[in-house]
Amino acid sequence: MKEQGCVLDTLAYNTVIDGFCKSGKVNKAYQLLEEMRAKGLQPTVVTYGSVIDGLAKIDRLDEAYMLFEEAKSIGIEVNVVVYSSLVDGFGKVGRIDEAYLIIEEMMQRKITPTIQTWNCLLDALVKSGQIEEAIVCWNSMKELKCTPNIISYSIIINGLCRVQNFNKAFVFWQEMQKQGLKPNVITYLTMISGLAKAGNVSEADKLFERFKENGGVPDSACYNTMIEGFSMASRAQEAYQLFEETRLKGCNIYTKTCVVLLDALHKAECIEQAAIVGAVLRETARSKHAVRSL
Repeated sequence: MKEQGCVLDTLAYNTVIDGFCKSGKVNKAYQLLEEMRAKGLQPTVVTYGSVIDGLAKIDRLDEAYMLFEEAKSIGIEVNVVVYSSLVDGFGKVGRIDEAYLIIEEMMQRKITPTIQTWNCLLDALVKSGQIEEAIVCWNSMKELKCTPNIISYSIIINGLCRVQNFNKAFVFWQEMQKQGLKPNVITYLTMISGLAKAGNVSEADKLFERFKENGGVPDSACYNTMIEGFSMASRAQEAYQLFEETRLKGCNIYTKTCVVLLDALHKAECIEQAAIVGAVLRETARSKHAVRSL
């Protein structure tokens, strides 16, 4: 800029710094921040916020926090956007306690966390396996009159399914539906698989059919889970129909799924269907052996 004869004011510096941070060139943004100070230009909350967010996104959290403290020390009113950047950054690297401390400080300063702030914390708790703490966080959020959005529900449902608490996940699913929120594909498939694994095949089947009616495309994992669910619920004919649909769609059928289905078909005395599944199972075994032999 200087070489081209441009003279930057604070607004221009903020624009360029933000651009560098968003493109991952945080060191250059930091240099411009230093250049501003050297020229006697006062960085604003926007300047600090951009650099703090940039540093947090590349896990340079200690530097981000030092800059955050510096901004406060010179009298800059740090806003919810800056606080959220730190909550997100600390949460993503598993520094949950520090993320909590940031939220506590926000509240002490009468700055209300947004749903985006809460979602950052929820996501961090779920990914670190602290699902019970995530539920506590969820309740705190609602007590503070912050309404969960589709992202909030997706995080908590996926987290509960991850720890195989499928029934509780379904309670959140039903609540989400009552709020008129539409689940994304991942949440749909997670919930379908979760219900099937929990033995609630009827509800899983309802969601499965609704998902397809709405234009959803089940993946191999979802098909296999549903086939196994029907098989274990002694609904062999429905399991076999889904087996044929899975093959027709070109999705992979797992060896374990074939074994479970084969057992269900034998018990239901569906001899012809069992012979077809047995043939697919043998072909799958031969293919795997051929690959290993290469």
